Amino acid sequence: MSVLVTGAAGFIGFHVCRRLLERGEEVIGVDQINDYYDPALKHARLDLLRGFDGFRFHRLDIADREAMFALLDAHPGLSSIISLAAQAGVRYSLVNPFAYSRSNIEGHLVVLEMCRRIKEFRHLVYASSSSVYGANTKLPFAMEDRVDHPVSLYAATKKAGELMAHAYSHLYRIPMTGLRFFTVYGPWGRPDMAYFSFAKDIVEGRPIRVFNNGDMRRDFTYIDDIVDGVIGCLDHPPRDDGGTPPQRVYNIGNNQAEPLMRFIGVLESALGRKAELRFEPMQPGDVKETYADISAIRRDIGFQPSIPIDVGIPRFVDWFRSFYKL
Repeated sequence: MSVLVTGAAGFIGFHVCRRLLERGEEVIGVDQINDYYDPALKHARLDLLRGFDGFRFHRLDIADREAMFALLDAHPGLSSIISLAAQAGVRYSLVNPFAYSRSNIEGHLVVLEMCRRIKEFRHLVYASSSSVYGANTKLPFAMEDRVDHPVSLYAATKKAGELMAHAYSHLYRIPMTGLRFFTVYGPWGRPDMAYFSFAKDIVEGRPIRVFNNGDMRRDFTYIDDIVDGVIGCLDHPPRDDGGTPPQRVYNIGNNQAEPLMRFIGVLESALGRKAELRFEPMQPGDVKETYADISAIRRDIGFQPSIPIDVGIPRFVDWFRSFYKL
């Protein structure tokens, strides 16, 4: 049996694929390798994955339903899907909204239809986002909180994805788990993320843009902790008791809101350089603070993040220097 991972060339997808391959799984990777950020980084990730005998890759857009359905015929042993492919980024959704409807809505629907077509399907684990909490001011963000007031199109598409998954689980009794990721960082990360762009600007002597005049807090979560949670969820599909749909949604974060200025300080120390700060107002669609209540995922699968930013940021910087030969 094999696992399909969409978004395999992406940041989280790459790390998830590598962990699965290291434990002996057969992995089918899918990614369209778009140019939202430098495709060279995506190809470098894929080059590492291709070093494993159990990895097969298909360059596909998950919204291309005919191509994705054909994938099922090419790999009849598929039993589970980890769907991480999505158009990411809050600010980019203000510039190119249709990219979000295609990937996060239509593409997600294609994945749900694939699950319905696989005999003896075991489990779908899919990516949601902490952005669904919108401008929620109650901290930490808990699964019981209302999430029907998104402040960005990106957040709206992620909430829509949760609702679509619930409907399919109800109709077809498909086991599904959605994960609301909280500010994931680490080696092989996304260049559009703040910590990555901060590092690049600091090294190249440019000022870094600090929004809301630095008065922000984020639940920064190291990639290895995230992968532990994704794989842990994959291994524990929700049971179908014949009543409520066999689906669940979890927060997955570090369970700690770090001040942005402290985060920048740790990054400066790891780089050995001071940043030139350019303070700016809050950006449209952004939120002041995120903080994950992870009690549900801790209770159900034993998830427990263990890597603080004082350890994670230096690890990222070591990779950053090595990859860019600095």
